[in-house]
Amino acid sequence: MVHVGIGYDVHALVTGRKLILGGVEIPHAKGLDGHSDADALLHAICDALLGALGEEDIGHYFPNTDPRWKDAPSRVFLEEAARQIALRRGRIVNVDATVIAEAPKIYPHLAEMKQRIATALGVAEKLIGVKATTNERMGFIGREEGIAAMAVASVDLPE
Repeated sequence: MVHVGIGYDVHALVTGRKLILGGVEIPHAKGLDGHSDADALLHAICDALLGALGEEDIGHYFPNTDPRWKDAPSRVFLEEAARQIALRRGRIVNVDATVIAEAPKIYPHLAEMKQRIATALGVAEKLIGVKATTNERMGFIGREEGIAAMAVASVDLPE
């Protein structure tokens, strides 16, 4: 039976941090603020996968109060989501995600993001969709104060 989950994450842009999205370091004057590497895209995908399992969100597995996860690469979180699916004898059907950012341009990095996400999840790249859009200069994203990501994932689980 196919189960679907949805994920959303947002982080503020700050100086003094690298910008990591989809496991890719993107050249930019600011990076995302957070306890781990603050990769909003991978966090949204994790929540979508965990949601498809009916589990709690990423913060349950990797609380920002735990020093073990300070500056941790979010790839670790994706790998754990894939492990949780495997423990249930499940199979990722697909993941589709969108990054919402005014700057920098995300499009040039999409192929590498897809490859890194697929590798972390142990699936074929064709099962991963990643898109990018702007917020048309509106709100905190439009003012380049933060970046958001949303994702949906479907997981086939035995009954």
